[in-house]
Amino acid sequence: MTITLFGIPNCDTVKKARVWLADHHVDFVFHDFKKQGLSATEVKNWLKTQSWEVLVNKKGTTWRNLTDAQKAATVDSASATTLMVENTSVIKRPVLVIDGKAVQVGFSDALYQTIFN
Repeated sequence: MTITLFGIPNCDTVKKARVWLADHHVDFVFHDFKKQGLSATEVKNWLKTQSWEVLVNKKGTTWRNLTDAQKAATVDSASATTLMVENTSVIKRPVLVIDGKAVQVGFSDALYQTIFN
């Protein structure tokens, strides 16, 4: 099983997920999409198991700072993919990917317990 946690290191929710995985001895790779980037192919793979509405964080500062035109243009998977690749900070974090499938967006202890037990 290949586990990748996508996010940015200074995000509190990502930190909680990383600590949880380490504390529970789950081998994973951390992908910092600010430094390592993110491809449209990766986002499209996530969209096979998660909706774009879940992946785009409309409650965050990044979304609020987008222009009205950018917000209005984000209406489907294709437009959301473009937005997420160009502006990774708009992605709800972390994204937990197991064997190439986005299993969980965000973090909660209970959900991680369910996934890994």
